[in-house]
Amino acid sequence: MPVSRRKLTKTTRAIVIGAASTAACAAMCSTAAATASAKATSTVVTTRQGPFGTMLVAGSGPFAGYTLYLITSDALPKFGCTPVVIKSLPGGPGSCTGPATDKKAEWPAFTTTGPVVAGAGVRKGLLGTVQRPGIGRQVTYAGHPLYLFDTGPGQVTGIGWDEPTLPPWHGLWWGVTPSGAPLAWPGTLSTTTIGGRHVLAALMLTGIGWEPFPVYSFSKDSPSSSACAGACAVSWPPLITDGMAGTQSGISPSDVATLKRPDGTTQLAYKGAPLYLFASEAIAPVGGNLVATGSGSGARVDGGIFHLVSP
Repeated sequence: MPVSRRKLTKTTRAIVIGAASTAACAAMCSTAAATASAKATSTVVTTRQGPFGTMLVAGSGPFAGYTLYLITSDALPKFGCTPVVIKSLPGGPGSCTGPATDKKAEWPAFTTTGPVVAGAGVRKGLLGTVQRPGIGRQVTYAGHPLYLFDTGPGQVTGIGWDEPTLPPWHGLWWGVTPSGAPLAWPGTLSTTTIGGRHVLAALMLTGIGWEPFPVYSFSKDSPSSSACAGACAVSWPPLITDGMAGTQSGISPSDVATLKRPDGTTQLAYKGAPLYLFASEAIAPVGGNLVATGSGSGARVDGGIFHLVSP
């Protein structure tokens, strides 16, 4: 991972790497070490209680205690996070992924050379692997390839990164629940200006810090259900939460609600409209800053239309 990304992560996400998280890891890591000793050729996946709920972590080997992540653009057999080197990253040339020891990979793959073992709280039937050229056997869970990101055990600094076109991974990064669903944070609804129009946005992490990304509604949705699933949800990731999002000035909390999706995640809605981000959101320089342009507005998908949302 480029040094600039590591430094940014450590400073902007320190709030979720508190003493409680470290203490919880200490006990788990001790157990993981014993497990690894007993099964030296195996790779253990286990769980721990994190700041946003129970989440998957590595349970053995040199990354014992490290949080495991998924990206929404990985839809096997296609991958959004690949080892292809990109020269135009904010921190210099690098790739999305690579072997676990690859220091130029922003999100090193969690790999194994032996059997994958289910630790406490992990469903054995959801574990698997996928062979990737130049990477090795990457561990999967509920079909999601698993990645590393943090600089040490007990840290949770990779949740909420949005990397649509810069870097071009076209997805959102989340933790992973024991059921195999994305594990989100509460989130914060904000506003931004697109083409002179004031629109609803969500604050997300990027390589240059916190940025407001415009959110969209889908004309086929109802207040109680989302019509965007499967391939649609890969291109238009639902804006999920672990509870209820915060709101900045100008947004009434009474207009914010949630709905349950079939995968068990909780999606945010505004004035009855389920909310989405655009996985290929265009980024452009404006006033010396890189900002999202709202390029998904008007897109037609499966007989419906995605629109920007007025606050």
